[in-house]
Amino acid sequence: MELVLREPVTGLGRRGDYVRVADGYARNYLLPKGLAIVATPKVAAQAEAMRKASAEKHQRELEAASELASQLVALEINLSKRSSRDGKLFGSVTTGEIAEKVTELAGVTIDRHQVNMSEPIKTTGTFSVPIRLHPEVEVAINVEVIAES
Repeated sequence: MELVLREPVTGLGRRGDYVRVADGYARNYLLPKGLAIVATPKVAAQAEAMRKASAEKHQRELEAASELASQLVALEINLSKRSSRDGKLFGSVTTGEIAEKVTELAGVTIDRHQVNMSEPIKTTGTFSVPIRLHPEVEVAINVEVIAES
């Protein structure tokens, strides 16, 4: 069945794209959830308008994320945590703590899911932590973990 997507669908396409999917997938998932509409000749103009609006929205979000990235690149975060004598932390520094500190210092809301750490920080030192602001914009901030006195 040929459809026009009304919303982005992971692994399928973006808003306004023409897609060909199995009939069952269309009838049971895409159409009832309002994610797509059946492709007809009259829908072509609507699909083009959706693609144009989606492209403009994407460009606005990209520009906003780039501007925010330029502000965050100079940001340095200092966290004080309890640690042993050899620098190992009692606990760890998590993405939530970093997101909270960035929100506090920069005045912009950063979700913990935007902080891309492969594993929590468990030692003192300086670390470069990437923050994904947009699928195409990622900025690295410096996080310094110091021993609490």
